[in-house]
Amino acid sequence: MEKSPNNPGTRITPDMITRLAPNEVFVFGSNGQGLHYGGAARTAVRYFGAIMGQGNGLQGNSYGINSMSGLGVMGERVKEFCEFAKAHPEKRFLVTEIGCGIAGYSVSEVAPLFECCRDVENVTLPASFWDLLG
Repeated sequence: MEKSPNNPGTRITPDMITRLAPNEVFVFGSNGQGLHYGGAARTAVRYFGAIMGQGNGLQGNSYGINSMSGLGVMGERVKEFCEFAKAHPEKRFLVTEIGCGIAGYSVSEVAPLFECCRDVENVTLPASFWDLLG
């Protein structure tokens, strides 16, 4: 894991995730219908067990968060994810830049939604999110 000046620990998600340790989970942006055709969602299907037709939650070694139904919905799904991560300390969740690709949101719009994950030790966030969360 990389280190960031704003977060000197090891809770930075790598820019490229090509494989996972047995306890790691790839966290990606999805749509409500679970049509994982592009971006990180496609990677999740190809490599990490995401399920076509499942838009949210744990799927194999991945976890989908609906990022295509508006910021309000995404915020609710992120809160659900944070609670799920807290309930599963045996897993390490690698959050990608959810909502900042195909969904079209900026890091400054999405990063604050992950404030609830700041103190969840088994969640890593992209360096760009940490830069805004401080």
